Amino acid sequence: MNMKRLTVYACAIFLLSLGLLSGCGKEKNALMDVRLTSNADREGGMSQSSTAEYLSRDLCVIPKNKQTKPKDKAMTAKASMIINDTDGKMLYANNIYQKLYPASITKIVTTYVALKYGKMDDVVTVSYNASHITEYGATLCGLQQGDQIVLWDLLNAFMVHSGNDAGIAIAEHIAGSEKKFTKLMNKEMAAVGAVHSHFANSHGLHSDNHYTTAYDLYLIFRRLIQNDSFIQLIDQGHYTLKFQGGNGKKKKISYLSTDRYLIGRAIAPKGVHVIGGKTGTTFNAGSCLILYSVGPDQKKYISVVLKADGGDDLYRQMNHLMSMEGR
Repeated sequence: MNMKRLTVYACAIFLLSLGLLSGCGKEKNALMDVRLTSNADREGGMSQSSTAEYLSRDLCVIPKNKQTKPKDKAMTAKASMIINDTDGKMLYANNIYQKLYPASITKIVTTYVALKYGKMDDVVTVSYNASHITEYGATLCGLQQGDQIVLWDLLNAFMVHSGNDAGIAIAEHIAGSEKKFTKLMNKEMAAVGAVHSHFANSHGLHSDNHYTTAYDLYLIFRRLIQNDSFIQLIDQGHYTLKFQGGNGKKKKISYLSTDRYLIGRAIAPKGVHVIGGKTGTTFNAGSCLILYSVGPDQKKYISVVLKADGGDDLYRQMNHLMSMEGR
């Protein structure tokens, strides 16, 4: 075992011991799968030194046996959690390691890869594939083949309106194909320790081989909120996309956020300020939401609800989680 590997190992064991004492710990097999190997290095992911650095940044690590018991009766979703990200403290966690379908929460992983590998001033040309999604009920930005859109502008429309056509256009532009792009998604998830996930597309429409966990989403979301560009993407209730159509004419489309908090359709508990996040809904995934907020104590919080029974139920449960902020 070389010196770098020993350093990461020592850091991981130290943080694990702290977590066990504080109620935040790290699932052992996840540490062994990624933290202590160099697979991510060989594939171009996080270096061992950056992995150690990420581990040291007040990451809340939660072993299976340290999740909340008994389960809060108000939380009927399949999985849920809320973390005080300022202090790295778990307030509530239930079923956070079960593999579930993320629906459009997938788009935070797509955005992570786009921000890392893409050039924001690039012009994206929408393909036939991106503009011809036929799945019933799929949310679309209304893009047409040949439309030309600046990548940063497309990311804004993608995150605000959750358009699956925009997701494919982004993936194809950055990696050449959606299949190659999903390889980047899976590599980057593994690099941050999110080892219980696999993504088969860039948008979240259902696939049996497309899944994640509440805790894995916390890991990647926590990386994203350290990026000011991501905060800008999620902290807006509407967005107007301006671009050149395939016919050469200028086009403009306005979108409302799918996040009810940002458009006034849901009200957070008193003293809580919602910065933003990402919604997701499919038949198989149910109603899902990951959220970044500031509590009445001015500390930052990350909360996740997966597979709630409908939109109203989703926001009721998210409010219940956020009512714990400041404790």
